[in-house]
Parts: sequence; structure tokens; C-alpha cells
Amino acid sequence: MDCFAVALGICTCHRQSWRNILRMALFFGLFQGLMPVVGWLIGESLRDPIEAFDHWIAFALLAFIGGKMIFQSFRHQRDARIHDLKLTVLLALAIATSIDALITGLSFGLIHVNILKAGMIIFVITFLVTIVGSKLGEKITFFSARWAETAGGVMLILIGIKVVLDHLAVW
Repeated sequence: MDCFAVALGICTCHRQSWRNILRMALFFGLFQGLMPVVGWLIGESLRDPIEAFDHWIAFALLAFIGGKMIFQSFRHQRDARIHDLKLTVLLALAIATSIDALITGLSFGLIHVNILKAGMIIFVITFLVTIVGSKLGEKITFFSARWAETAGGVMLILIGIKVVLDHLAVW
């Protein structure tokens, strides 16, 4: 759902080509699908050190990108041109929205899940949900571009806050 919300926010603010939408869906899907596999491979021995700060990394990345979106919303007017998503932005968003999946992968090892099957299912669902969020974002026209970009930035910051609060609720 984080990937859906991010894609919705991005495509509400800036028109994206199918190439960019598919690229975003691929990045989000790959990271969401691979992080549990990586977590599973890391094993139980590193669970505690990673779990201690993973939520803060996700929050920092989402807050930075969200803050940048809010700042830019007051500097630029929306235009009809297609905006290319930079590789660094895609990587940061993909990591931020999937870092909690790393810990999920660690827990998958404890309950004997077929990790490759789980990773593929997660990839496919995330890929499709990102496309749906992107296309839905394009259809949202009742916001001005400035407010849509501000709302997208706020949404990213709120997702970051949710990650931290979810972590704190576990403790």
C-alpha cells in the first residue's frame, strides 16, 4: 500500500509516461520482492541490530523526499510535459517503501515459508498495485498541481511517521 500511495502522489503531481510508470513499478516490485529474500538470507543473527534502526532510515528517506516535494510545490507550476523520474529518486523511494520487508524476511525464516514463492508473489502484487496507483493519480484532477504536489509530499512524510509509529507500537 505504501507503493500505491507513493505512485498515486507522484502521478497526481507530474504526468508520467508508460515507460516511467513501468520503471517505477519494476523498482518498487523488485525491492518489495527482494527485501524479504535478503532478510531471509541474512538470518536471525542480525535481526536485532537492523530492527533497531530500519524504521528511522525509512522515515528519513520519506521525510526528505516528501519535504523536497513540498518545497518544490511552491517553486514550480505544473506543466503538461512528462517528468522523468531520476534513478536516485526511484532508488530512495524503493528502499524507503521496502525496508520493513527486510525484517519480514527474517520472520519468514522462522515460520518456514517458501521464500522464493513469497518474493515472487510480493513482486507481482506490488508491480500491479504501483501501476494502478499511477494511473489513478493521473485521473485525479480536482487538486491544483501545487496542492497535489504538496499533498504528495505530506503523504510521504505521513508514511514515514507511520513506519516509526508502527515500530514503536511493537515495543
